[in-house]
Amino acid sequence: MPNPTAAMLVIGDEILSGRTRDANMHHLAQELVKVGIDLKEVRVVSDDAPAIVAAVRALSEAFDTVITSGGIGPTHDDITADCIAEAFGRSIDVRDDARQLLADAYGARGVELTEARLRMARIPDGAALIDNPVSTAPGFTVENVHVMAGVPAVFQAMVASVLPTLTGGTPLLSQSLRVMRPESEIASPLRDLAAEFSDLSFGSYPFQTDGVYGANVVVRGQDGARLDAAMVKLSEVFPDA
Repeated sequence: MPNPTAAMLVIGDEILSGRTRDANMHHLAQELVKVGIDLKEVRVVSDDAPAIVAAVRALSEAFDTVITSGGIGPTHDDITADCIAEAFGRSIDVRDDARQLLADAYGARGVELTEARLRMARIPDGAALIDNPVSTAPGFTVENVHVMAGVPAVFQAMVASVLPTLTGGTPLLSQSLRVMRPESEIASPLRDLAAEFSDLSFGSYPFQTDGVYGANVVVRGQDGARLDAAMVKLSEVFPDA
């Protein structure tokens, strides 16, 4: 039985402009692999409402789970919550439980709960809140879409909150071999090995060190015994690795 599938939607002009380097995709991919959920697509869109709505609808229909990052903060350009509501035809407003979370957190610090901060309590109707132990302001889930903050520490905390609620599959295992030959020399034997072990995935990732070309050959699969057998064959084919 195939693993459940997932997609990630990264939202924000700052990512597309190069001002911010996205770290959330890397973290999410690592966490999903551990629970046997296959991350199949990552899409990046600007702070443009029609683009966000269209992407949410498309990914929600195509994959079992969608995780978004970015655009649920207190500023005017944080429009993700409104776009999620539109994508699923739901109304959105400040919700009492989300408001209380923020009121308690800011009150404990002696900080005023301003109108801008209250924007982070605007939640689409029927959504379930996602816990945020880092900065309190919650994410939320609508159908199969989990909406999270873009700040890496907060995103990671929200992922940890959501993962136990998702149905996983068989974790993907991987092993690698460093081969000190250029890809042009290993392409043919790798093709033969990939055909012999068709249930596994073979990847070649080239590098250059001090003028010497090589490649890291990575083998992935769900059956540990098959993976071990493939690595034995790989070592026999490239004994000088």
